[in-house]
Amino acid sequence: MLRIDVAAAPDELRSGLRAVVEARPDAFAGPGEPAVEVSFAHDRALGDRLALTVEVLDGGSRLRVGYGQKAAAFRALGRILARLAAAGPGAAPSFEPFSESSPFRTLGVMVDVSRNGVLRPDAVRRLLRCAALMGVNAFMLYTEDTYELPGEPFFGYLRGRYSQATLRELDAYAAALGIEMIPCIQTLGHLEQILQWPRFAPLRDTASVLMAEEPETYQLVERMIEAAAGPFRSRRIHVGMDEAWGIGTGRYRERHGERRPFDVLNAHLARVREICARRGLRPMIWSDMYFRLGSKQHEYYDRESVIPDDVRRSIPGDVDLVYWDYYHTTPDFYEEWIARHRALGAEPVVAGGAWTWNRLWATLPFAFTVTEACMRACKRQGVREAFITLWGDDGMECDVFSALPAVLLFAEHGYTAAEAVDRERLRAGFRGTCGPGADFDAWVRASALDAPPGVDDPATSRANPSKWLLWQDPLLAVMDPLLEGRPVRAHYERLAEELVEAAQRAAAGGDGLGRRLLFPARLARVLALKSELRRDLAAAYRRGDRAALRRLAEAEVPALRAAVERLWQAHRAMWMETYEPFGWEVL
Repeated sequence: MLRIDVAAAPDELRSGLRAVVEARPDAFAGPGEPAVEVSFAHDRALGDRLALTVEVLDGGSRLRVGYGQKAAAFRALGRILARLAAAGPGAAPSFEPFSESSPFRTLGVMVDVSRNGVLRPDAVRRLLRCAALMGVNAFMLYTEDTYELPGEPFFGYLRGRYSQATLRELDAYAAALGIEMIPCIQTLGHLEQILQWPRFAPLRDTASVLMAEEPETYQLVERMIEAAAGPFRSRRIHVGMDEAWGIGTGRYRERHGERRPFDVLNAHLARVREICARRGLRPMIWSDMYFRLGSKQHEYYDRESVIPDDVRRSIPGDVDLVYWDYYHTTPDFYEEWIARHRALGAEPVVAGGAWTWNRLWATLPFAFTVTEACMRACKRQGVREAFITLWGDDGMECDVFSALPAVLLFAEHGYTAAEAVDRERLRAGFRGTCGPGADFDAWVRASALDAPPGVDDPATSRANPSKWLLWQDPLLAVMDPLLEGRPVRAHYERLAEELVEAAQRAAAGGDGLGRRLLFPARLARVLALKSELRRDLAAAYRRGDRAALRRLAEAEVPALRAAVERLWQAHRAMWMETYEPFGWEVL
């Protein structure tokens, strides 16, 4: 066990340390209990870098943490907690001195709260604590319309939007943990949720894109930026502008005539940038539209894409370009695209992905592959700012906490020059930063929901067969051709048993995080019962085997209905603990 004299800690750490200690009774001793004392001191020699040292004193009974940037102090504590976790419950850990220095200036996490699921404040706080102990120093909540815009009741209507007060509270909590909360919004595309309302119809270019070069558009954008940035200490803001499909081709063309989309984009960016500059904000945007508009196929990763010189020169130098890439499995592609961004005159911010979207549990083996490729490339190329993103496309059915092992891998890469991270270090690090219920192997095993027989290598597959199988009508053969002749039922039955056992072990340890494994366990049980049902029904029907049909109707179908009911209950419990109620009715 550990003990921290919070009152004796540096002022800037006290609130954050108190939050960690209160949240982790498994790791911190009570009064009179034997414990290793941990103290903290800012080390001026480390400056304001993500750097730390840990000294072992008095034969291991005391640890002294020296840190540069505030976030590094919590990273050091996370490493100490990992060593405690590696020793096991009740065992006396042996500590060794260590030091770390990150080559990055920013290691950040972005979580989507606009795709049907808006994280509850308590869930955000738990993610912030885990991320802080991993060494993350920046955090974004991706809010298209899910933040309060005073005077606009249809902005985020029935979507679970955050109030200004809630965002201020979350910003303060993050700051206590050494994390910069950066507002993350949209100011061009991805605004279909507000543009559907008659109130905003005059500002519509296409169904999801604001109309550029209209005075009323910039009045709204200015209010959005004020509302989004107001609750936060940060002087940075992500203003989006990605995937602005059809920019300049809808009502814009009717009002202003035909114009090169590049020019529409740059003119709009100039206006948004000017609004930010007047408020002392440095904006960043997703970079894909420049590459898409230069591509004949309108693709982001098109090697034949051509961005004209006059367009390059018109990109403001004080707007950061965020290169997002969630797909490529080798470092060379990332390195090439980093170079292409630098050719635009900007040092890119690089954003990888944790693969939480279009599925019900993060596809961790593939997330590991792309994260390692991305971070290797960033380190080779001297990139200073990197993020990992947790998107929620298609309804946020996924448990966002399922991505935590990928976030950990991202952070571990951020503090080492090595090309790979030891798996045993990840196991201990996951328990240390996320609690005793955080079983790394079980979390990864749950990803086998999307790796039934037929998926040869989960590390290179981003398929989501569990979702197809879950939602297919039992009388329609959407998935059956892919399942034929494969032992899919046995795969899911075994997976369900393993995950239930893992959830029970975690619950016995007294930590609530492990209970989340019940959701993929219940899902695996449903998929096991459903995987062969249609095939067996059809075969019995063709044979005219009424006895077999009766057995299926009276045994298999009721069992499946009962399993679906248990899955519904598990998912509902997970949802209500994690997200606001808004959005549950959609699913």
